[in-house]
Amino acid sequence: MKNTFALMAFSFIAITLLGGDFALAADAPEAAAASAGGLKGIGGGIGAGLAAVGAGIGIGLIGGNAVQAIARQPEMTGPIGTNMIITAALVEGVALFAVVVGLLGIIS
Repeated sequence: MKNTFALMAFSFIAITLLGGDFALAADAPEAAAASAGGLKGIGGGIGAGLAAVGAGIGIGLIGGNAVQAIARQPEMTGPIGTNMIITAALVEGVALFAVVVGLLGIIS
């Protein structure tokens, strides 16, 4: 968990420091429009990435807990597996909508 947070913090700092052309956008209207497009791209990419990470964590928890439940009650394998698949599909659907919204933020 600490490594993931450190990687995210490093990535954010690197994007912020390497995006120095955004400070020059006040000089020319064309540069301001290009800068706004770049910021929209960064925001959309971060949003889509966080949605994918959240879906991965959610589906991992669903699968892990389902395996534990099946290990405790092997006779309930069928209903637990069915509920696991339905819940994972719902999580994946929400993540898909979030990724599409992030990508639409980049495009528009």
